[in-house]
Amino acid sequence: MQEPIRIAGVTIQPGTRRSVELPIPSFYTHTSASMPIHVVHGHKPGPCLVVCAAIHGDEINGVEIIRRILTHKTLNNIKGTLIAIPIVNVFGFVSQSRYLPDRRDLNRSFPGSRSGSMASRLANILMTEIIDHCTHVIDLHTGAIARENLPQIRACLRGEPETEAIARAFGVPVIINSEMRDGSLREAAREHNNIPVLLYEAGEALRFDEVSIRAGVRGILGVMSYLGMRPKSRKKKEYETLISRSTQWVRAPESGILRLVVPLGTLVKKGDILAYINDPLGEIETNVISPVSGIVIGKTNLPLAHEGEAIFHIAKFLKEEEISNYIETHHDELDPLTDEIKSEQVPLV
Repeated sequence: MQEPIRIAGVTIQPGTRRSVELPIPSFYTHTSASMPIHVVHGHKPGPCLVVCAAIHGDEINGVEIIRRILTHKTLNNIKGTLIAIPIVNVFGFVSQSRYLPDRRDLNRSFPGSRSGSMASRLANILMTEIIDHCTHVIDLHTGAIARENLPQIRACLRGEPETEAIARAFGVPVIINSEMRDGSLREAAREHNNIPVLLYEAGEALRFDEVSIRAGVRGILGVMSYLGMRPKSRKKKEYETLISRSTQWVRAPESGILRLVVPLGTLVKKGDILAYINDPLGEIETNVISPVSGIVIGKTNLPLAHEGEAIFHIAKFLKEEEISNYIETHHDELDPLTDEIKSEQVPLV
């Protein structure tokens, strides 16, 4: 039997689960505030996986992903510990904003300090109260407002075999080899104790996307199975994952009304037309041409563009065969209109 775990002054015994309110700085109305946390502490020793969402307060897909994970039937018999934090940036979540009230980005403020800015203090609380306990982290994100991302994992794979292994276990179509960002949770966790961190990107800010949510639930359960925290499903398919070593943004060559002609997940070739930009009178039309070959992993959802604005994000690959069919297969299996997702894998609750 593993030892009890203590968070925010609350002791969670082995074989139990409990919700904890982690105190954070209060609102200026003098109303107290806390970060909601749920801990599932198994009887038997094992990894300690932290799954967190809404570090950027308007990126809410992860909140629903964690809610569904916490209702999954296999959690009652896990090995090790799951620490689930559906809303890290409580202030941004309440105000539907990416940032904290002081306009700082929490994911550029790690590892933080006890006496710094609000962002720095929140980062420090997360590091000392949560990350100190964990062995692995999955950080859930989405695209920005009016920008949508294909389900993907971003992780630093160079010289990190354990990180690559759990990234593959997540089972989304694309893994992006992404270097660390200064002040990010990924960087801080790695520097703290060489903790592997996956960053899951899918969907759009302030929107629920069912395919992205289902992919996130399935991915987290897949990582837990790989880590030995839960049994592996006999019905679960094994997926080959495509790893991209670099990406490129495609920007608007002119300002105008934007008409996209390729959806997320499309395999494009260098020279393909991705979109058209017209003036409001319809007298001028400009083609938006792909400068590279690859998969569209991000796009704008706003049909208006200024010159230089990012329209598409394309992941480049060394191999391109069967990529298009591969993406379609993943999407079809996660589409809520199909019957191919079994309740054991992705519960709809």
